[in-house]
Amino acid sequence: QVQLVESGGGLVQAGGSLRLSCTASGRPFNRNAMGWFRQAPGNEREFVAAINWSGVATYYSDSVKGRFTISRDNAKNTVYLQMISLKPEDTAIYYCAATIRPTVSLILNEYDYWGQGTQVTVSS
Repeated sequence: QVQLVESGGGLVQAGGSLRLSCTASGRPFNRNAMGWFRQAPGNEREFVAAINWSGVATYYSDSVKGRFTISRDNAKNTVYLQMISLKPEDTAIYYCAATIRPTVSLILNEYDYWGQGTQVTVSS
């Protein structure tokens, strides 16, 4: 049974930092792209960042580019999202996702496995 488990969310003041982790179990994902999405109350789930199977290629939404960094450790079957200069509009539930594809995808429906999400709240 495949599981993605996120951790690292919490409450932080504007301008602060958090690092999210997502550890996969049940099968290796070292040949698969992975991504982070987020969903704020009343909004649809949106793309945040993605990384290809090797970690060489990354892609970010315009709203987080320059502030968030996605990375992965295939030996640990884990992907990370380092977030700095956080803003109140970053407040959302953050979801980790994995696709069976090796290449980066920005499209929610192309991801096959999802975590339960971790809450990030940024106070002003």
